[in-house]
Amino acid sequence: MLKPSYHKYTPFAPIGLSDRQWPNKTITQAPVWCSVDLRDGNQALVEPMNLQEKLQMFDALVQMGFKEIEVGFPSASETEYEILRALIEQNRIPDDVTIQVLVQAREHLIRRTFEAIRGAKQVIVHLYNSTSTLQRQVVFHRDMKGIIDIAVQGARLVRELAEALPDQGRSIRYEYSPESFSGTEMDNAVEICQRVMEELGATPEKKIILNLPSTVQLSTPNGFADQVEYFCRHLKNRESAIISVHPHNDRGTGVADAELAMLAGAERIEGTLFGNGERTGNVDVVTLGLNLYTQGVDPKLNFSNLPMLRRIYERCTKMKVHERAPYAGDLVFTAFSGSHQDAIKKGFDYMREHDSEMWMVPYLPIDPKDVGREYEPIIRINSQSGKGGAAFVLQENFGFNLPKNMHPDFGAVVKAETDRTGSELTPSQLWALFDKEYHNVTSPFMLKKHDIQETGHNGHSVVRFSGTICYHGQEHAISGEGNGPIDAFFNALRQAHVKGFTFVSYHEHAISGGADAKAVAYIELMYKGKSTFGVGIESNINIASIKGVLCAVNRALAAEEREAK
Repeated sequence: MLKPSYHKYTPFAPIGLSDRQWPNKTITQAPVWCSVDLRDGNQALVEPMNLQEKLQMFDALVQMGFKEIEVGFPSASETEYEILRALIEQNRIPDDVTIQVLVQAREHLIRRTFEAIRGAKQVIVHLYNSTSTLQRQVVFHRDMKGIIDIAVQGARLVRELAEALPDQGRSIRYEYSPESFSGTEMDNAVEICQRVMEELGATPEKKIILNLPSTVQLSTPNGFADQVEYFCRHLKNRESAIISVHPHNDRGTGVADAELAMLAGAERIEGTLFGNGERTGNVDVVTLGLNLYTQGVDPKLNFSNLPMLRRIYERCTKMKVHERAPYAGDLVFTAFSGSHQDAIKKGFDYMREHDSEMWMVPYLPIDPKDVGREYEPIIRINSQSGKGGAAFVLQENFGFNLPKNMHPDFGAVVKAETDRTGSELTPSQLWALFDKEYHNVTSPFMLKKHDIQETGHNGHSVVRFSGTICYHGQEHAISGEGNGPIDAFFNALRQAHVKGFTFVSYHEHAISGGADAKAVAYIELMYKGKSTFGVGIESNINIASIKGVLCAVNRALAAEEREAK
């Protein structure tokens, strides 16, 4: 039982924004994205990335379309410094990509940072110091005035060093983060950012990035959205700032924090691929971006080969993407539930029948092909699967479009097999089961020879079937006439004392093309009040139909024999 110590935690105090506007807004465009994989993501790894891994990750981020990438904290360690220098000296930074460097508001660290960025064309110098009530009380032992002085002095030095750099087409932009913004009194957060803006000379033409981190999540997402909206509404010269957020995921709501913050006025998001970061991680950019995509909004990032991106991420970070991680997990486009499988199959059928340009598949918010995934694993077969799932797998993997009235019959066969084995059936195993149960059934009757002749007189055609069937090893010549191949074959079977069967339904379609084209026929017969199905596959549809009839007969007689024992 959980120890009853909850009383020692201080609940989040709402800021009382009674006229909040964000709930009535809609996200209609992507934010400015800034990847912090090489900084926040890297510092949280058990084994931080080496130089080659960082360079590979940087290249992947560029290919995705990130235009702002925080590459590290170059004043914090020699390794971070060397990686930044490698990016600059190896000319690996495209002209349209801005690198971002993080630095605390401390003089020697700021000076070292400016040494590290020499030669870079476009840089964001990201200055920060912690401002929260708790940090002021237990870490810094300073009042808010002392914290503001630290930020102002740091901003003053950053501007001085930036303006002293020779103008060689270089662009230096400023960013300031009141670290632990979510734990800071809002009026104090506004005041310190206002003072830093003034010190850095922010204007509408040269905007500062004000980054508001939920360094530790303290509230439900609506509480964070209220904080962001309050900040935006009370900041003077709002037009001179780009409002950015940097959500963490301590409460498991990092994505929700980011989305509601965008409604509240945030224009920029700092996050990592797949949510890597300290403790429970940073906000997941993949989930955020593809959430936009599912709403018809261009995320401005390229997720078209998500499996490759995942492989790079896992190789560089030694982390694993969870099977249920949104959009990227192994199982997120997979349905085991029978009702889900049936609805997914009907969605695909509907889109094909109506040539729909819109995505209309239940249970799948996104087309797997859009992110480089395949349809094959969408429906997987185990003991929880339904009648439609097995049919879907046969259709998508092998081209067999089972008639709907056959789905329950095959579903029962699959259910019995998965119950017997206690494991999932792969597509190849499913096909083998289908072939054994419905197609490759050659006892007690097997067709050995056949000949079909069609004649016409007085406006009517007559089909004659003649051939040889084998019954328990004994061959018998049979023949019969009818108004079609199936009818003629039925009449011929009576000579072999095969009686009591009535024809119910027939479906056929091609399963291949070209010179080796084959057709499949699905036959449903009624025998002693029960339906029985058979499948025939041949290049000649008439022969496929006859083989399907014989297969259905064999299945019915075999079932009768089993019941008699």
